[in-house]
Amino acid sequence: MTNDQAELERLLKQEQDLQFTTFTNETAFEIGTRMIQKAQQEQKAIAVTIVRNGELLFHTKMNGTTADNDMWIKRKRNVVHHFGHSSYYMHVKFKVEGGSVEGACLDPKDYAAEGGSFPLLIKNVGVVGTISASGLPGDQDHQMIVSVLEDYLGAQ
Repeated sequence: MTNDQAELERLLKQEQDLQFTTFTNETAFEIGTRMIQKAQQEQKAIAVTIVRNGELLFHTKMNGTTADNDMWIKRKRNVVHHFGHSSYYMHVKFKVEGGSVEGACLDPKDYAAEGGSFPLLIKNVGVVGTISASGLPGDQDHQMIVSVLEDYLGAQ
């Protein structure tokens, strides 16, 4: 197994492990706030958006982020909605298989297979939304989301 294949399996395992039994507006606030606090502690600037069933539940931007971060979040979120996997999983998958957003007949103005959008998964339901971050390199945006979800769901 190559390193990239191992990485794909690790990313799929995250999606299997980081699922909620319920996800309320208060849950979105808690997750979003934890992500901002973590970024503050690490002295990093991010934008965070959480959407459930098409409804914006949480959105905030730290100083140093711009409208570009909003566009990145939208493009990465579209990848999750289209493929049903994290945008970082799709980034690695395209790298391994030589694919691309364009190769999937998607407009790169609307879709970005870069790390930073994670599927909001409900156990026994599936993907109901996204938890997204922008402001760091894609792998770090992804890790910011995953580390907060691991802490939050581990404490449940």
